[in-house]
Amino acid sequence: MAAQKKGLGRGLNVLMSSNDIPQDNNVLEIDINKITPNKSQPRGTFNEDSLNELAQSIKEMGIIQPLTVKKIDDYYEIIAGERRWRAARIAGLKNVPVIIKEYDDLKSLEAALIENIQREDLNPMEEAFTYIRFSDEFGLNQEQIAQKVGKSRSAVANSMRLANLDKRVQVFVREYKLTNGHARALLGIQDNDLQFELAERIIDENMNVRATEELVKLTIENMNKAVIVEEKKVIRNPEVARECMRIAKELGSIFGTKVNIKNNRNKGKIEIEYDSIDDLDRIVGMIKEKMQN
Repeated sequence: MAAQKKGLGRGLNVLMSSNDIPQDNNVLEIDINKITPNKSQPRGTFNEDSLNELAQSIKEMGIIQPLTVKKIDDYYEIIAGERRWRAARIAGLKNVPVIIKEYDDLKSLEAALIENIQREDLNPMEEAFTYIRFSDEFGLNQEQIAQKVGKSRSAVANSMRLANLDKRVQVFVREYKLTNGHARALLGIQDNDLQFELAERIIDENMNVRATEELVKLTIENMNKAVIVEEKKVIRNPEVARECMRIAKELGSIFGTKVNIKNNRNKGKIEIEYDSIDDLDRIVGMIKEKMQN
């Protein structure tokens, strides 16, 4: 599935990136204990292995790219560079280089978001909820948000839609078990339990985005063909789609291959995939054996 990027090269890239927030030459050395993370930081997770790699780089080369901070009373709040700060603490540094900026809350959030997006450090859910914060807290529309982060309005809109995912599916996205493409495909399933069960199957079977889109399409077709008429309203029945998926998963575990069930009211069909003629013979043999028993 979607694994996190690793390697010392990425740590050095973070240190030496030329895509940081614009800075000046007023670099100061500040006691690391007087610096605190920003509670509004878009990133909610920090990979421990990645931090340790960055800490090793800092031990060898120091912090090449200063942190960006703002002064609040007797301490300094990080605007950009929390990964460097965390890694510096692991490395045992007593002081770190900083540049002090006089940013308001909106500018601070904007700077932190842009830094993370440029480095691709945010997972899709963190990015989605940061855009929502821009909208809810600062009253920005999607076009204004897009201009600030250098993306198209449609990209921002699609990202914000991920907040509609089932909470359990959001966890999968945060943990990089599902990619942005998987998550967007799952938005087509409105029933939360069914969406979660599909997500589990996608992870279990290590489906790519194309296969996920096909699975979602098939599930919606099964759901649309199973309707309940209630008070002159046609209601899609997710239970039938859920049952089809359960049986398909069970058959797939028996045959050791991918199985799909296409439902059409009172009849349907079962599709069993095979990789070769030998694989087909194996599956047919299993069916014959089951029939004889």
